[in-house]
Amino acid sequence: MPTPPLAGGTAGPTHLRPLLDTVLTALHDGATRRNGPLPAGGPETVSQTLHHTTTPLIPDHGTGPHHALRTLVTALAEGAADPAHPHCAAHLHTPPLALAAAADLAASALNPSMDSWDQAPAASALEKTLTTALAAEIYPHTQHPDALITTGGTEANQLALLLARERHGPVQTICAANAHHSITRAAWLLGLPRPIVIPAPTGVMDTTALRDTLIRTQGPLLVTATAGTTDTGQIDPLTDIADLTTTHNAELHIDAAYGGPLLFSPTHRHALRSLHRAHSVTLDLHKLGWQPASAGILAVPHRHDLAPLHHHAPYLNAHDDTEAGLPDLLGRSLRTTRRPDALKIAVTLQALGRDGLADLIDRTIAAAHQLADLIDEHPALDLHDRPTISTVLFRPTNTDDTTVATIRRTLLDRGQAVLGRARTSNGLWLKATLLNPHTTPDDLRQLLTLVTHTHAQTATTEGSTPR
Repeated sequence: MPTPPLAGGTAGPTHLRPLLDTVLTALHDGATRRNGPLPAGGPETVSQTLHHTTTPLIPDHGTGPHHALRTLVTALAEGAADPAHPHCAAHLHTPPLALAAAADLAASALNPSMDSWDQAPAASALEKTLTTALAAEIYPHTQHPDALITTGGTEANQLALLLARERHGPVQTICAANAHHSITRAAWLLGLPRPIVIPAPTGVMDTTALRDTLIRTQGPLLVTATAGTTDTGQIDPLTDIADLTTTHNAELHIDAAYGGPLLFSPTHRHALRSLHRAHSVTLDLHKLGWQPASAGILAVPHRHDLAPLHHHAPYLNAHDDTEAGLPDLLGRSLRTTRRPDALKIAVTLQALGRDGLADLIDRTIAAAHQLADLIDEHPALDLHDRPTISTVLFRPTNTDDTTVATIRRTLLDRGQAVLGRARTSNGLWLKATLLNPHTTPDDLRQLLTLVTHTHAQTATTEGSTPR
């Protein structure tokens, strides 16, 4: 077998073109075979099918690039949970924009490594431009805000707690019961005290409980609020929380991994009022930003807030190189080798502009309200609450938790719909997290029909089972 060609250089595109044609055909064929939001049959069936198709994965003699791509990409597409399907709506799992995926291909072909300038000359400059621009969106009133690109909300939240620890020592974190699990995990990883958890009886942080906790707890303190919870999409009362942290000399981190992009929508940005008052903010553009994972952001109001992340490795940022003007990139992440995720984000922002991104956000939120209206009008379904962003909780009327869980798993096993689950103070609910701006009212009606039919079948089966 001849030496395989490379993706880079002037010859790289010539080698990539026929391979991409094979990949695109395989993606189409796999999606056609799947014919739904995910493969039917459940985990065992999917594993058996994939094993049968791809064995042996490491043959003695290679099958060649086109055969391997056709086999594995088709198998992966056939067995995928496809967020581009309107009935794949369980999680904050976005269908990426085609232009962002195309940009990601360019990033993979060029393969800059973002740990030293001599591996990523233009990519490092683009990343600096992008992070400065995004930081200015969050902190429009400070002179030198800054941001880092992360693997997602989890890493961004961990960095926020790390920076607070480096400023103040063993900081005590305070969060609400609605906070993302990464807050508690970050405290554990960093050797910080276990977070104090404030009640969230209505789905958002109880500010009276927060005030009482701030009064009786010794500092240093870091309050972490949430702008877009994973269960309901609700947004904590950010202004009230910011006022309390100011009064009681606590710092504030806002996890806006889900809701942060509302900043780009003139219609909805009011929901993030006081975001700029936080000492750090998490965004995650592979949620309501339609980026291929990963595309996380941690923003801070002042460039010097990131100084504790500085790290010296002579082979990457020698002092004399830095003094001679080569940018020092090691302080831009806790990772060493990392991808140029800035490219796909920058391409999306430039291609769509503020109005284009706002349109996607507004369309998605409008679809969530359409779904809520359809549920409200349906005599056999209950709506938990009106959506704050694009998450809608619902369930069949007079249904217990076991039946709700069974409906969800039945739809998964049949490959008909991917719905999440969320538990509130009044039980278990089906969760639809809408992130597809192409979703139509007919798609939503069909989704509800699947749920009600599955519920009727489940009830019939349970009723016929001897007790």
